[in-house]
Amino acid sequence: MLKKIQVHCADPRLLLAWYGLASLVAIFTCFYGLGSDHIPKNGDEFPYEQITRLTAASGHLLPLRSEDEQLRNTKPPLLFWQGIASTNWGSHWTLWRLRWPSVVYTLLTALLVFLLSWKLSGETATGFVGFLTFLAFFSTYRYGRPFLTDPPVVFWLFLALFVLLFFHPAILGSSFLGPLCLGAAIGVGLLYKSFALAAPVLLCLAWWYLHQRSYRVAAFLAQDSWKLALVAGAALGLFSLWFILDPNPQAIWKQFVVGENVGKFGARGGSYWLRFLWGGSSIWRLVVSYPLDAGLLALPVAALFLAAWRRRAQLGDGEKLLWGWVITLFVVFGVPSQRDERYLLPGMPALAVLCALNWGRIDRRAWVASLAAAGAVLAVLAWLSLRLERGMSGVRLYPMAYWALLAGAGTLVLLALFVPGFTRPSVNLAILLVFLSFAAFLRPFDGPLGVYSAEVRQYVKGKRVWVPVNFRAKEEGYRFLLPGAEVQPYRYTPGLTVAQLSAQYPLFAIKLPMTAPGSANGRVIGQRLDLSSRHNSSQIREMLRGKVLEHLFLKELLIEAPRAGPDSKPNPNPTE
Repeated sequence: MLKKIQVHCADPRLLLAWYGLASLVAIFTCFYGLGSDHIPKNGDEFPYEQITRLTAASGHLLPLRSEDEQLRNTKPPLLFWQGIASTNWGSHWTLWRLRWPSVVYTLLTALLVFLLSWKLSGETATGFVGFLTFLAFFSTYRYGRPFLTDPPVVFWLFLALFVLLFFHPAILGSSFLGPLCLGAAIGVGLLYKSFALAAPVLLCLAWWYLHQRSYRVAAFLAQDSWKLALVAGAALGLFSLWFILDPNPQAIWKQFVVGENVGKFGARGGSYWLRFLWGGSSIWRLVVSYPLDAGLLALPVAALFLAAWRRRAQLGDGEKLLWGWVITLFVVFGVPSQRDERYLLPGMPALAVLCALNWGRIDRRAWVASLAAAGAVLAVLAWLSLRLERGMSGVRLYPMAYWALLAGAGTLVLLALFVPGFTRPSVNLAILLVFLSFAAFLRPFDGPLGVYSAEVRQYVKGKRVWVPVNFRAKEEGYRFLLPGAEVQPYRYTPGLTVAQLSAQYPLFAIKLPMTAPGSANGRVIGQRLDLSSRHNSSQIREMLRGKVLEHLFLKELLIEAPRAGPDSKPNPNPTE
């Protein structure tokens, strides 16, 4: 049986069929559980939802609206306009509606990766490997599906690089249309996030034009510098439409340009060089960001950097441009005092192409390490599922299909580990099945046990409900759980009691450990199963010792306390 598998993997037609099947699984995984409140994401989704909802309610595209004035102009308007369009001006206000354009952007980026990998290698199988690798990066799964700026930004910036490589040398030789097209693609990306993104793109383009002139500076300045000026003018011209169309451009300048962008260069109360070398935003965080963004493919990506360095003299022009983009992003975003792995996300499609082109050069031990990590995650999911079911007093949370998925993914991991010819073709599919298994693990938290009943949702319509938050604008998530209610935030801290909250709020939600007793300080009108987030180091240590039910799984009670005092005023910064 094992010999047959090795032979089949060596057959080009069967290999393409295998990659085609894996691609279908990848696309399904991107959409599965997309409407879940618990998908891997970033907390910025909450304020983005608030800005979109309130701007749509105003009936105007500009100016942007939010409950907290400091949030209004922290990002350009294109993401919010996208959300307004996908929800039909907020009339279909669901997470699925907000998020599906992000998945489309992510899949379009994966398609560009496929085409470029195929173009540079001349092999369809390599195109599939690039496609699957990009979707198997954890950063793609985490940031490429929620309602965030990352999916469109990654697409539009990589589109410029794709056009440059796929249609080389026509684009480089173009005097007007090529630079204008590049500038337009970049400009759309800037309108999703920031004008600052023009810096790495223009630097990378400048290096590539200079490279094509064999580093003859005079020839570059005479023949190509004005093309770069045209690219920059088109990109920044598109971005400037925000200032032109918004009725209050002074607020944009103050909040976005000065606060959101220029402010990231400040030392923030300390030495710039100390922060550069030490702390959570040091340069070392950025050094490990590419492997961290790759997730379970961290070791193969690290091995890719090593392999590229060893064969740097043999790199082709396509690989050089891709590496130039990866390195330029690192250099540019290493300068601000605030450094984060998200800043390097536009480089992940290029890394996926480079992985595909060097798939056979990466040592098998790196792939084995990825598969072993995938197997460990599957084992943890199985353990957590069993613990949760036991803690629910006999309630069956997971159907047989879920356990079959875990078993199938585990079997694939074992085969790929012990059959050398099956390792490389299977590693991406194994990781994608881990993502799918994780999404299936979360299903009970979005099913009947994880949401409030229709009767509860009807009861709270039009009522003020106080909800726990530990991140800015996180109360937006409760607008999907309790549609029609007037949700107000209070700061969530572990240890808050029902008695304390009952003295302040007539109607509130509280998160409690699953093992906590019921309430004696009010009437419980609803209950749901939930997951906790943003754990401190002490809680993480206790969970590693087995106290999962106390810290990871929670029950949330919706309690009415008629004898409470007058409602407290909303705290505009409940996480501070």
